[in-house]
Amino acid sequence: MNVNFTAEEIAFRDEVRAFFAEKYPADIRDKFDRGIPLTREDTIRWQKVLYEQGWFAVNWPEEYGGTGWTPVQKYIFADEMAAVNAPAVVPFGVSMVGPVIYTFGSEEQKQRYLPDILASNVWWCQGYSEP
Repeated sequence: MNVNFTAEEIAFRDEVRAFFAEKYPADIRDKFDRGIPLTREDTIRWQKVLYEQGWFAVNWPEEYGGTGWTPVQKYIFADEMAAVNAPAVVPFGVSMVGPVIYTFGSEEQKQRYLPDILASNVWWCQGYSEP
């Protein structure tokens, strides 16, 4: 696909590239590149790196800690993440539970759960009950 980015989008791409070059932990990169499963601690550490940059919950509304990125910025981020073979975030808290809470939860629930989801202080999972 031939995509023509604006000057602002190119600057954003350069910022993302610089972030991965500087902040993607070498030990996690090495494990992931060699196909060695990441530990829970590795995963949380990587997610906290993204969180500290403000780039963990890319699809959340800004008011709840999301990036506020455009679809093109999300594409650039995902493309650059793939280019360095960085691990994806664990989706349960940030992609499944968090959006339900910020959409339908009470203010008390939002204040209680969303900050810990963003900071990877809690580990969410999904259980199935199949016959």
